[in-house]
Amino acid sequence: MGEVILITGGARSGKSRMAEEMAMNSEGVVYVATALPIDDEMRQRIRRHRQRRPSCWTTVEKYRDLGGVIRENVGAEVILVDCITVMITNILMDIEIDWNDPSSSDLERAEGEVMREADGIIGAADGFTGRIILVTNEVGMSLVPEYPLGRVFRDIAGSVNQRLAEACDRVYLMVSGIPLKIKG
Repeated sequence: MGEVILITGGARSGKSRMAEEMAMNSEGVVYVATALPIDDEMRQRIRRHRQRRPSCWTTVEKYRDLGGVIRENVGAEVILVDCITVMITNILMDIEIDWNDPSSSDLERAEGEVMREADGIIGAADGFTGRIILVTNEVGMSLVPEYPLGRVFRDIAGSVNQRLAEACDRVYLMVSGIPLKIKG
């Protein structure tokens, strides 16, 4: 079995840069980009991320069935997934729920879909011999979101991050561009 690394931290803490640096000298890097170009600001972010990546890296733009992406690229030396919390956002937006007044069954369904995706990543990692680097945001260290969707997102992201961190060999918390190794 290979190694699975989780890099977490706040917005603009250096998570993606660290993940890319960890993969930089590897052959056969598959970069899994989970962002969707939904507006001009996100298109700009995507463009900046693309410009930073070496052209020899394979890019897969996908936010569902990431376990399948890992299994399809079993020969890769590194698979870098950026970012888990963007994946969660996209999945939540796929689900038809009245986010102003979600029922408890709606919330269970949403969390179940996201957790299945996280479990798919963990399950596929068991058979992968290279290194998997997962980037995620730490969203539980700030104010309680004002709206139901924000609270649901924060709670689900926190649960997913816990599950991934438990399964990972190493976990880093990025603070102001400085990596703090918290596991492994």
